[in-house]
Amino acid sequence: MQDFLSLCPLPLIQAPMAGGATTPELVAAVSAAGGLGSLAAALLPPLAIIEQAELIRRLTDKPFAINLFVLSRPRPAEEEVEAARAVLRPFCHELGWDSVPVPARWCLDFEEQLEAVITARPAVASFTFDVLHGSQIQRLHDAGILVVGTATTLAEAQVWQTMGADAVCLQGTEAGGHRGTFIGQQEAATLGLHELLAQCLPHMHIPLIAAGGLMSAQDIARIRAEGAALAQLGTAFLCCHESGIPEVYKERLLAASSDTTRQTRAISGRLARGLDNRLMRLLDKHADRVPAYPVQNALTTAIRAEAARHDNPELMSLWAGQGVARCQRLSAAELVQQLMHPSS
Repeated sequence: MQDFLSLCPLPLIQAPMAGGATTPELVAAVSAAGGLGSLAAALLPPLAIIEQAELIRRLTDKPFAINLFVLSRPRPAEEEVEAARAVLRPFCHELGWDSVPVPARWCLDFEEQLEAVITARPAVASFTFDVLHGSQIQRLHDAGILVVGTATTLAEAQVWQTMGADAVCLQGTEAGGHRGTFIGQQEAATLGLHELLAQCLPHMHIPLIAAGGLMSAQDIARIRAEGAALAQLGTAFLCCHESGIPEVYKERLLAASSDTTRQTRAISGRLARGLDNRLMRLLDKHADRVPAYPVQNALTTAIRAEAARHDNPELMSLWAGQGVARCQRLSAAELVQQLMHPSS
């Protein structure tokens, strides 16, 4: 199995961002340019994971990663679900619905998704929201797949190292989208990227990937000088031509003149950073009635999808990191060139 640090010519990873941003075209373009493209597969059924991996391989022969959320199927109380639906009812009226639809299932089966990843055999499989069992990591290694875990604290990074991960992605609080915290309260994992990296370096012997607020060649050079082996960027790629997010979402990102992001757990039931909008503000007023991820996420999915269909960014989840004001509209290859070869 190839060493993680020799996998790609460039020390750059395009972050997996669930919800449609990481199209096969984006993943392939980043990998073809010398970085490591990442397919966010957490919301994809097993067959779609395999199909999208095959499409990436048709577009490039370079290594790529597939990312999953480590989840178990929840069994929420009926009263909890109904309380959450009641909070969402005004949005349904706005969309012309009678009530909030209840999904057939709260999340996809993680074990089935993991089997699909093993079948797809990407160079790297990355995981967030929890840690894998040793037997699961061994199965991935047996298939020739390198394993990357996500950590927001030193304790989490050490757990992944102990379990046999090949690298750990350190997610600073600046990062957009969902927090990967799995030990303790999500709100307690407050370290910024630079402080988190400094805290972890003396205790880790596997490569550390830095994520959170990185948007430029200067950001990457600084964090690597501080000891990170690689840099992982997500928000920077959201406005690339190959990104699959709706155009109105891209327009909001490009219009951000400063850091207009904040963290909320009200939209999905898990702490996440995004652009402030009406959905976030209204749901935050009822944060005490929000069920944990993935239940709340599943309940709000239909509302957010309908808003996207009608080009209404006020009712969408506009996940983005603190560097959002530096988003650019360009191709993925051009962005990689700018990030890694700024003087050429």
